Amino acid sequence: MLAITTKAREMLDSFAEQADQADLSLRVEIVGRGPKGFQYDLQFVGAEGGSEDDYINEVDGITVRIAARSVQYLDGATLDFKETLMGGGFAFDNPNPMWVDELSKKVAEIINSEVNPAVASHGGVVELVGVDENKAIIAFGGGCQGCGMADVTLKQGVEVMIKEKVPEIVEVIDSTDHAAGTNPFY
Repeated sequence: MLAITTKAREMLDSFAEQADQADLSLRVEIVGRGPKGFQYDLQFVGAEGGSEDDYINEVDGITVRIAARSVQYLDGATLDFKETLMGGGFAFDNPNPMWVDELSKKVAEIINSEVNPAVASHGGVVELVGVDENKAIIAFGGGCQGCGMADVTLKQGVEVMIKEKVPEIVEVIDSTDHAAGTNPFY
């Protein structure tokens, strides 16, 4: 499943000591995809943290919880800690493709080729979070995050484009935290 380098393990141990809490697990989740690959969320969680459907395993003595939706995309990946002039940070070496199923690949292609050029005029961007039971889950970013017209853009633009080109999709769901938007298009 997921491997952890010696340097990453040292840094994780250091952060866990600072947390001053027993029974911590490392939770890993893929939260997006971009031009440079997967976007990850790493966090320490207590015994009650994470999600019920997380995949839980031990890696070199550390309990690792992987979000169920991310498991298939983290198989064979390695977590490392890279030192840089700016201090350093965690990085993944992940050999997996961005999407493993054909339906997700089709939806991602439509988003990249048709949806994103359409919302770019407002400084917006749309990312595919995943496809679950023929429902495409997307997230708005840029000028679309927090915009008062995001629901209209979703229902009359994004959903129409996706469902027209990928008829297997029955619904498009917006998973964006619009309250966190700082620069919506007005």
